[in-house]
Parts: sequence; structure tokens; C-alpha cells
Amino acid sequence: MRDFSFSGFLTRIAQCLALSLTLAVLPCAAASPPNMLVVLVDDLRWDDLGCAGHPFVKTPHMDRVASEGARFLNAFATTPLCSPSRACLLTGMHARAHGITDNTERGPQSHKLATFPQSLQGAGYETAFIGKWHMGNDDSRRPGFDHWVCLKGQGTSFDPVLNVNGEVRKEKGHATDVLHQQALQFLQQPHSKPFLLYLSHKALHPETVQRADGSLSDPNASTFIPAERHRDLYAGQRIPRPASALASPQDKPALQRSIGDLPPLGPATGSSDESILGRLRMLAGVDESVGGLLHELEKSGALDHTLVVVTSDHGYFYGEHGLSVERRLAYEESIRIPLLMRLPGVIQAGSKPSQMALTIDLAPTCLELAGIEPPSQIQGRSLLPLLGISPPPGWREDFMIEYYTDTVFPRIRQMGYQALRTTRWKLIHYLELPDSDELYDLDADPSEMRNVISDPAHAQTLGDLRSRLARRVGQNGGR
Repeated sequence: MRDFSFSGFLTRIAQCLALSLTLAVLPCAAASPPNMLVVLVDDLRWDDLGCAGHPFVKTPHMDRVASEGARFLNAFATTPLCSPSRACLLTGMHARAHGITDNTERGPQSHKLATFPQSLQGAGYETAFIGKWHMGNDDSRRPGFDHWVCLKGQGTSFDPVLNVNGEVRKEKGHATDVLHQQALQFLQQPHSKPFLLYLSHKALHPETVQRADGSLSDPNASTFIPAERHRDLYAGQRIPRPASALASPQDKPALQRSIGDLPPLGPATGSSDESILGRLRMLAGVDESVGGLLHELEKSGALDHTLVVVTSDHGYFYGEHGLSVERRLAYEESIRIPLLMRLPGVIQAGSKPSQMALTIDLAPTCLELAGIEPPSQIQGRSLLPLLGISPPPGWREDFMIEYYTDTVFPRIRQMGYQALRTTRWKLIHYLELPDSDELYDLDADPSEMRNVISDPAHAQTLGDLRSRLARRVGQNGGR
């Protein structure tokens, strides 16, 4: 919902002036619309990258995107679940607005989404989708893409079946390598128009089939299969475990419920070292792919005129609060995502914006770079003003996170929520579980181990946050 107040008008004028100054100082920004390469990594945590300070993971090519561009320090998924988040990225809208709210069969609905690739295509871009769509199991071409290479459903880690512009092909090799080769072939074609390549990897997802009702063939969902060359990578490395993964959750009624035969959450129920290593080994293949694509763009002379984005749909739990495959929940490990962007002349090398960036911001950012006015239904905000010399006033100070109950994992049934995150506080309101809400002071407790919702000292803060959350809900998430 747009702010039509006088103060909102002044804020927008200030943002436009800041962006104008940025474009004036950075001459390349005023040139012809850039190419765009978006690399979406499934379930990638924000802190699994070398540039984010991981103690042993090597991601030199993603690190290059960060060092030659920007790494957003506070990027988040507004719905930390695969299908809804992918729709958020493509539409610039919250899940409640675009309607993809879970991982059930959403094929027909996803054909009707209004996406930023459609807008780019209408403005003269050549558009390509390669990889895992994962809004329903349907692999048929979605509107907005000239070139279409898609896995069916989750796909498989080895010898995947692809829909290549309507032709079914059985390929040989690891899925990451197969998708990389498809992306490479697209880049190597002659392009008379600016292009968008949206590469959506299967990695780092486990090996499992998701049925139309959202259920999984492997309910444990913890078998991560890297390429053979990475099978023993990081062998002997010790997985770092934060304090929140070494203790059972306290003051979290929703997590402390007794559910059937499930054991209580604690250190034993979190992600195993082997499953985490499997994920990190799969990441090595994705990083190699990023390096290969950068090399191809460099070889063709297109690299410095191509926006390169590396991001994720949501995070993953490594045992924090005893959690593993659940994702979905509003804790930092699930909602935080990596967001790297490179475009010389527009994005200053080594930038580290600290303002809150959201999945719904990708669409308006790409559209603004292409010189396209974002459609009125877009709820995100272009990130370009944050990449200039002087960030504009009036940037968001809070945002809404939402999750709609699904039935894939018994542990998270009835845990649908609406949450508000500010720069300091997080309020989680569970919609189906009375007396289970949570409040965290992220400055004092970044690991979210102490729920202070009953502390009288925070009563006024709690009331303010509840009011702000209600306003966000009333605005369908707002901007």
C-alpha cells in the first residue's frame, strides 16, 4: 500500500534526489539497460559464505561478487518457505498478496503470477529461466520467459530430467553441473537485446520428492548429495555450533509442545554434522558455477554491463533451538538470506549496506535498473538508493514476516504466524496457538534464546510492536 501523505511525498522526493545524485556520479548507470544474471540458491544460509566469515567454507566466486559489488548485511525472506518465497522474489509482493502460501501444488496459480521477468520481456529483454521453479510440480513454461529449462518438481541430484522449451530431455551428471551447462549455453548465444538469465539451482536442497499435497517421499529430508568431486570436501572439519544449538529451547511454548511420539527439541534433534557437510559440499558446485558464468561474461565483454545477483529463498537451521529441516519459522537462521549484487558504475565495490533488504525488493530493483516503472501492486522497494554515496532518509524500519500453516512436518503444525522484525526487536504472533507469542531483544539476545514477552519492563515496547504489526497486516505487508 503506497503512502500518499504529504510526508510520504517528501520522502519519495528525497529518495529520487538521492538516486539522481548516484546516477550523476556513476556515469555507467545512465547507459543502456544492463543484462541481468540472478542466481538463486535453494535454502542457502546467509552465513555459509566465505565473505560472510564462515570459518572453513570456500566460496571464492561468490566472494568476488561481494568484493566487486555489494553484500547486504541485513537481507531477509518475508515468508521463509520455498514456494511462497520464490513467488515473492519474482513478483515483489508478500505471500498474502500473490497467494502462493505453501508448498502444495501451485502450478496453475503460478502461471497467473505477474512477475518482473514479464515486465522485462515486454520492455524488450530476452529472458531465460533455468532450473527449479518449485511452485507446483508442473515443469511447463511460465509466462515471461523466452527460453525455458525446468526441472519437474524438486528434480533429482543426478541425471535430471529437463523440460527444454517443451522437449523432455534426460541429462547426465550432477544437477548443478547440468544446469550450469544450460546457463553457459544461453550466455554463449548471440544476444541482440539485453537479457535476463534467472538460474534457480536445485542445490542445496535434499534428495526428496514433494507430492502435490506438499508431503515428502523422505520425511527426514536430510540427504544432501554433492557432485562426486566434492564427496570428501571439508572432511574432518568441525561444524561450529552456537549456544542456541547446544541447549533445549526455553520460554518457547510453541516449540515445547508435546507432539505425538516426537522427542523434545534439543541438541539431539538438530541437523547432523554429516547433513550440514553435505549441504556445504553441494554449495561448492554452485560456487564453481558462479565462477564459470562470471568467466563467460568476462570473456564476451558483457560482465561489467551485467547485474549479477546471488541470493536464496530462505535459510536453514543447523540445530538452533533443536531445529533442523523445519525452516518456515521466524527465527533468524530461517529468515536471513545472503544477497550479493555486482554492477560496476552503479554498485560501489565493497559496499555493505546495513539497511533491511527483503525478497520483495528484487523485482523493483531490476525494473528500476531497466528503466521500467514498477507496477502499482509491487510492495517491495528498489534497493538502488541504498547503493549510492548517500543512502536516502525514510528507509523501512520494520517489516512483516508471515507463514501459513502446512502439514509437511508434524513439528510445525498449527504454527502459522505473523511476525514483525525491527532493527532491534522481533515479535512473533502465532495465529493458532494461544499464549505462545514470543518477543526478542535482538541487540541483547541475537540468538533469540530469551523470550521476554512477559517481562513488565518491555510492556510498552510490546504494545507498540503489536500496533505496528497490526498496521502491516492491514496494509498487506506494506513497503
